[in-house]
Amino acid sequence: MSKQGPVNQSGVQETTAESQSGVTNIEHRLLKLNVNDHTEKKQNLTYLSWAWAWQQALLADPHATFRVHTFSTAQDGASPVMNINGTGMVWVDVTLNGRTRTGFLPIMDHRNKPIPEPDAFQVNTAIMRCMTKTLALFGLGLYIYAGEDLPYDEEEEVKPEAKPEPRQETDSQAVKNLEFFAEKMVGMVNIAQTSKELREFWKANQAQLDQLKADLPDHFSTVLSRFKEAQQAMKAAEAASE
Repeated sequence: MSKQGPVNQSGVQETTAESQSGVTNIEHRLLKLNVNDHTEKKQNLTYLSWAWAWQQALLADPHATFRVHTFSTAQDGASPVMNINGTGMVWVDVTLNGRTRTGFLPIMDHRNKPIPEPDAFQVNTAIMRCMTKTLALFGLGLYIYAGEDLPYDEEEEVKPEAKPEPRQETDSQAVKNLEFFAEKMVGMVNIAQTSKELREFWKANQAQLDQLKADLPDHFSTVLSRFKEAQQAMKAAEAASE
């Protein structure tokens, strides 16, 4: 794991500058890898071995690093967990061949539900899964997310099993965290290269999007609008290239 960097005003360490050189070849190689022999099924979810995934990252780039974001807290000073109304989110940067990409993941149980007040083991598990998920942004195992759909297509809208209730009194730090999450979700639009990837980003963060919709509906509307605009543009471009 790389050393921690400076912390910005939102409590998240700054991401270092990125070089664009050679990334295409690495992504092309990772996209072609068959990861099926290194996955595990739990309930209806598929998990890729983090140890094998990191091995592939080092084979692609011996200087690869990953870094866990930390957040300022009143009690502990710094924590790898972003608190969002009693549940947690972890953030990991992965750098391959000089380019850094950021992934984030709710701390979830085997049913893909957020865990209230997660313990150290659950946080560690989420961090390693988040690192593996971030490697998917470089192409490794990206296809295993396929079919887990989508931002809101008009004809097949995803409906959560239970909607989070809006909170009467929302902690100020939790609000800041949700605002930061919304900002990062909008930024993810610039990372996705296809409409399928865009849908995968949305589905992978469904639980926190539901919370954003309940607590900060205006921010949710902004994120949703940006994703829809980008999805329409990508679909038009994909249709034109066929």
